[in-house]
This record gives sequence, structure tokens and C-alpha cells, in this order.
Amino acid sequence: MKKINLMPYVLIYLLLLIKVSAFRVLIFNEKSIWHIILIEFPMWAFLLSVVLLVAHKKMWRAVWLFNLLVSVIFFTITLYMRYYSTIPSYYDLQQLTQSGSVGGTITMLSNPWDFLFFLDALVLFFLARRWKNPVKLIALKHVAVSMAAICAITVVYALQQSIIDVSYFAKEHGYLQSQVAQLYNRSTDSAHASSSKLTERELEELKGNKFVEVREHDSFGVAEGRHLFIIQVESLQEFVLDKSLNGQEITPNLNQLLSESAYFSNVFQQVGAGTTSDAEWIVNTGLYPQGMIPTSNSLSGKEAPSLARALKEKGYGSATYHADEVTFWNRDVLYPVLGYEEVFSSEDIPNVKEVGFGPADEVLFDFVAGELPRQLETYERIYANIVTVTSHTPFEMPDTMQYLDLPSEYEGTYIGNYLQSVRYTDEQIGSFIQELKDREIYDESLIVILGDHSGMHGSLVTEEDHQLLSEFLGHEYSLKDQFTIPLLFTGGNLFEETEMTRLGGQTDIMPTVLALLGIDHDYPMMGHNLFQYKKNLVGMRYYLPGGSYIQSEQFYKAPGAKLPDVLYDLKTMEKRNKNSAAKKHIKDTETLMNYADTLLKVYTE
Repeated sequence: MKKINLMPYVLIYLLLLIKVSAFRVLIFNEKSIWHIILIEFPMWAFLLSVVLLVAHKKMWRAVWLFNLLVSVIFFTITLYMRYYSTIPSYYDLQQLTQSGSVGGTITMLSNPWDFLFFLDALVLFFLARRWKNPVKLIALKHVAVSMAAICAITVVYALQQSIIDVSYFAKEHGYLQSQVAQLYNRSTDSAHASSSKLTERELEELKGNKFVEVREHDSFGVAEGRHLFIIQVESLQEFVLDKSLNGQEITPNLNQLLSESAYFSNVFQQVGAGTTSDAEWIVNTGLYPQGMIPTSNSLSGKEAPSLARALKEKGYGSATYHADEVTFWNRDVLYPVLGYEEVFSSEDIPNVKEVGFGPADEVLFDFVAGELPRQLETYERIYANIVTVTSHTPFEMPDTMQYLDLPSEYEGTYIGNYLQSVRYTDEQIGSFIQELKDREIYDESLIVILGDHSGMHGSLVTEEDHQLLSEFLGHEYSLKDQFTIPLLFTGGNLFEETEMTRLGGQTDIMPTVLALLGIDHDYPMMGHNLFQYKKNLVGMRYYLPGGSYIQSEQFYKAPGAKLPDVLYDLKTMEKRNKNSAAKKHIKDTETLMNYADTLLKVYTE
């Protein structure tokens, strides 16, 4: 009887175990080899066993392709984790067509060590030359069955657990198990989502406020009858406003606007995986996004109560402007759901003076200005939603569009590029505001300016960048600095210079705008009028681990893939011991987010 050589199979599984172990150590700081062997490895080993059993005489080619696919998955997760501080899910396969906007960052995110994930491809090549036609073993069936049994146990156990944060869940239960659990939970969401409801009064009490009817708010109707312009600025963070570098203001035009604005300087981003498109969703519905899934990718097409629809009842015509393809982030689905009457994308906005992946912001604002005369004749009042694109990662600007004379230490750095791109966009906003004044529209308008999400985050922000940021800010760059966006309300003769430091989130923008315009509403939103309420509770489910919250006195970062949970004082960002108030806020945040999912589920598949 011919002796069967087990060595090639042992080496194939050993190579996979080494790769899986490296992945766990890199992504999760894994310290237990037994956790790898019993939780993470069996799922991958089972898939490998299936490949070996099915491949027959083409075994080596199949194994090589399988290991290459696993390497690509691990490599992609590594880069994604560095940029977004969370692991991707199978949902993110839907985003592959959106990669054009971040493709330029891949080189910046990767390092040579990452390519060790592909080293086994070379080893397998030599193994195949050494054992060209290994005999298929009946023992492989036993391996597959054993791995399948272990997988079944770990998956069934994982399905019994709640997914509060995907990264933490994957750390505890395995990456592939986390994907199965997400698929399962998504298929059963309808049953869970309908059970959580809050009245407006209960929602405000949860945030620490006494409920007041909208019509009784002091700010109600302050801007009644005015046109509305919302300018959503790509990657604009709060820390750049009213700041200078070598005597040069980073945002001189926004700074000038502050003298006649109500400025909320303590407002946090709440976007999910859809980033900019999620910000559009939040601002125009007052609802949370989905988190790990771009909200626009999951919309069923059902019309949502929105800012455009609420304003239409008052005689407003609405238009949205974004200088990119309308299919980007499924905006061709999102915009009809939000009820815009006019949609302008790269098909309409001239593709001239291109920067990054679209026309420069000056082209965008010029186009908006060109549409105003027709719209003012067509509609009683207008609502324009303007989404800028130029200040986008990696923030590299042509020399002719650089307004700052950067110190030598900032040249070529990520923070230096960021400041240049923000300075450019600020200049275009200033020109557009002047255009409104020249057309005598400014005094008849309510203008809202906000950032959509952070730009300075993830591993693209190097140690050198952190050092420069600390010098620029006068303190260490914190999570609060990273996630705080500016929010200005301005317009002719509306506000005197006012800075309000009360806590807010992007979900608060729509209810605040409606109150200022004197429009009551009878549909639920997660936010509230920032001019009225002093207390708040803001949830985040992306960039921060799920279960994290920002409360008027506290900032809580839930446990994630690598780090334990931590509680900060919101004002100083100094660490605090978890107290009874924090435990209550954690529970209240879960209630809040469950209700958010209940409201969102109506509009998703």
C-alpha cells in the first residue's frame, strides 16, 4: 500500500494559521493563541477544506487563489481600519464602485510590512513544485467536518449576542462570524425595530431637558419667509475657524461671517459609512444614518419627511448641487427620497478646473449663482443645498489654488495640505456670500454653513502631523477636536455675533432650521432646536465604537477592536472614572439608538 504524504496538507493549513494569527495581532492586538485557534481559525480552515475537497487535480491552483483572496481581504481590512478606525463588513462590498474618491489615499495608508500577507503565495509556489500531485485524502473530509462543527458552535453562540460595535464583536467572536451575525440581524431587523418608540417629550427628557412646544421657542419664526441656503463643506472641522498660522487666517471669510452669525462651536458629526452622503441624509431628515451601511445604499425609495418637503408646503422650490456623478453613493436614489425638485450633478456642472475627482468649488458656486435668477422667478422662495467637494482627502491643491504661505515644516504634510484646501474653499464661500449680497439676496436669506465630517483622522495623520496640530491648537489633538464640526447660522440682520457652546449633533440641524423659519412639524426627528435646549445626548456609531456617546458633560468611547472603553470630561477631555451618571447615559444611548433605528427602518430595505 502506497504511503500517503501528509506534509503538503499540514504546511497548507499551517501557512493559513500563521496568516490568520498575523491578522488577529495586527487588527485586534490579539494575545491568546487559543482564541485564534478555537474562534478565528476554524472558519477560514473550513473554507480551505472545502476548496481542497472540490479542487481535485487543480488543487494547488485553487489553494493559491484561495490564499490570495484571503490576503486581499486582510490587506483591505488593514487599510480600512487605519482610515476609519473600524473594520469593514460585507456591506462595504457595495462601496467598491465608490472607491474613486479615496483611491489616492491607498498608497498613503499602506506600508511595506502589509505586503507580508502575500508572502505565502511564493511559499505555495515552491510547495507545488515539491509535491506536484498530492493524493486527495479522506482525512480532509474529517478535517472539514471538524472545522464545520466548531464553526457551527461559534456562529450559534455569536448569534445570541448583541452587536453594539462591529469591531468589538469581531474581536470577541471572529471576523467571519461577525459577518454572519450582521447578515442574520439585518434579516430580522424588522421584528426588533418596531418595539422601540419615544414621544418628543420622552426624547427631550432622555437628553435632560424639559419639553417645550416648538411654537413656544424664543427663536421660532426669527427667519420666517427667508430663502434658505445650506452649505455643507467637505471635511471642515471646527478647530480651523478663527485660527491663524504665521499671521494668516485659515478661514478669513468664515471668520468675518462670525460677526453676524449664531455660531455653535460644540457640534459633533454623526455620519456613518456613507460619510458625506450620510451627512446630507441627517441634515435633511433629522434622523440618524445606519452606521456600518451607507444609508443611501439601503433606501427603499419611499419618500421621507424632509426639509425640502416641509419647505415646499410653504412655497419653496428646492435644489441640490453636488459636483460629482449623481450615482455616487446612490444619490440618484437619495435625492428623490429627500424630495428635491431640482438636482444638479456633474452632468450639469461644467467639468472645468478639475481638482481631485470633480470641478473645483469655485465652479460649483458660480453654477449655483447662475441658477438663482431663474429660480427666483420660478419659486416664491428657494432652498439651495450646496455640497462642496474640493477639500477632500488627500487635500492636494494645485499651486494656483494655494492661498497660504505655509511654514517650511508644514510643506508636504497632511495637515499642511488640509489647511491649504480649507483655505481655498473658504475663499469660494466668501465669494458666494458676496454674490448673494450683490444680488440683494443676503438680507432675505437664512444661510447655514456646516462641516460634513472630519478630515484629519486615521493613520494618514502621522506623528509629525500630530505634533504640528498640537502646536497649532495649543493642546494635544483630541477626539473632540477630531469630531467637532462648525455650524453657523447667518444672514442679513438676523444675528449679532454669538458663540453658543451647548452640545449639538448634525441631527439637530433640520429641527433648528425649521424653528427659525417658523415651520412646525408633526413627524418625528431625533434632533431638537439648538437655540432652545441646553442639554443633549448625541450618539455615534462610526469612527467611534458602537455604544459611544457625547453628553453635555461627558464623552464616552465604548470598547473597540483594540482599546478598552474610556470616559472623558467633555470640556477638558481628561479621563474620568466611570460613574453612575455614565452608566445611565450608556443605557439611555442604547434606548436612543434603538429608537433611531425604528424611525430609519421605515425608509430602508
